[in-house]
Amino acid sequence: MRAAVTVEDHAARLDRATASGQAIPQLSSTGPMSLETAYAVQHAGIALREGRGERLAGVKLGFTSQAKAEQMGVSDVIIGSLTDRMRIEDGGIFDVGRGVHPRVEPEVAFRLGPDAGIVAVAPALEIIDSRYRDFTFSLADVVADNTSASAFVLGPWTPLDQVAALAVALLFDGEIVASGSTADILGDPLRALPAAQRMAAAYGHRLLDGSVLLAGAATAAVALKAGTHVEARVAGLGSVSVRTKEG
Repeated sequence: MRAAVTVEDHAARLDRATASGQAIPQLSSTGPMSLETAYAVQHAGIALREGRGERLAGVKLGFTSQAKAEQMGVSDVIIGSLTDRMRIEDGGIFDVGRGVHPRVEPEVAFRLGPDAGIVAVAPALEIIDSRYRDFTFSLADVVADNTSASAFVLGPWTPLDQVAALAVALLFDGEIVASGSTADILGDPLRALPAAQRMAAAYGHRLLDGSVLLAGAATAAVALKAGTHVEARVAGLGSVSVRTKEG
């Protein structure tokens, strides 16, 4: 009789896929997986990273746009973890060759204070990268895969002000490839904080003093290729950029 696949087995498979840039079959192909188990796999994967010296840097939300949530047939956001090694400095380099299907989204980021309140806001880029074949996955699959988190870039921090309904543009080499509004993030990005607090309490995430909260995407994700200057512009907040390479 085949031994049951454990949470640790799933986490190790995803960890290897992340390190190698090689896609794997969806975890759900081995049998049904509950959301609770999927979050256990996610935490086991982060524990592997922490065992190699990575430190928690924050959390991110997914499915914050109504269109994406409806596409996935879900009625709530999902939450994932960010580590310090996922962060790329503004204007830095991302190696697309290390990914499986890397894509980028313009976002709003919040810096959290000692009581998990918001103390500053910044424009941000998130690079997502599902480790599954064909970039297809169930809800449990994407949660287990740490909500496809790969890398993030933060622009300049500014004191918190009104952030609803700000124009957002994603540019490749100076040309707009996607545009939207911060209103596409839960109707108002500030709603990301109570959503993150609720999900963190439910699934064991930590909202640390000084950590980052990525509130969600303001446009659809766009596939990345090497040799591109990627920039996000958020009206009133400024811009943030990254360059891509391969090798």
